[in-house]
Amino acid sequence: MATSAYLSGRKRYTRPQAIIWSENPGTLDASGIYIPTGQEIGANPLLTSGGENQFLILSDHNRSTLQFKPQRIEQRQRMINGNMRSHHISDKTTISVSWDNLPSRAFKYAADFDESGVSDQLPTNEYTVDGGAGGVELLDWYENHKGPFWMFLSYDKYNNFGASNQDSTFLHLTNYSEILQVYFSDFSYDVVKRGRATHDFWNVSVSLEEL
Repeated sequence: MATSAYLSGRKRYTRPQAIIWSENPGTLDASGIYIPTGQEIGANPLLTSGGENQFLILSDHNRSTLQFKPQRIEQRQRMINGNMRSHHISDKTTISVSWDNLPSRAFKYAADFDESGVSDQLPTNEYTVDGGAGGVELLDWYENHKGPFWMFLSYDKYNNFGASNQDSTFLHLTNYSEILQVYFSDFSYDVVKRGRATHDFWNVSVSLEEL
């Protein structure tokens, strides 16, 4: 099962990859980090005890900016005195992201991440710079999710970098700051370069709409 140590082992740099797609909203563990329930796709591929293939860590390999487009859902009406009255219902967000020349797969073979988040495929058979999902993993998730799923986002929001206690810096650098339930609103990909017997390079574009 995924743990805070596992997510810390999976990140290649100081902060984790920006996006996780998950079958569940995860749980808040004792260290204050939100952890998806179950195992990552590709982790321990021979395990069939349940809980496998529950989440996918997306790569920051040639990733574009994360684009957020908030939509304020409300009812507005101009009153007889000329003032505007508004009844706010909810705020929903559309998130768009794309990748250029993303390897079509993260690893040559199944990643087989161990409990510490390390794969036996490193470094010779890893194609994305951080071991995050390649094109075919993104496409497979899209084809298997006609309905909603959960998305974990890591970026500077609220007080992520405002810890008064310096000892808590680790928590702020590894936490996912926002968790949304989303639908796919658009998915497209271009096969830009075909490789030999290992992998291709894709351009992938994704738009997701908050439930």
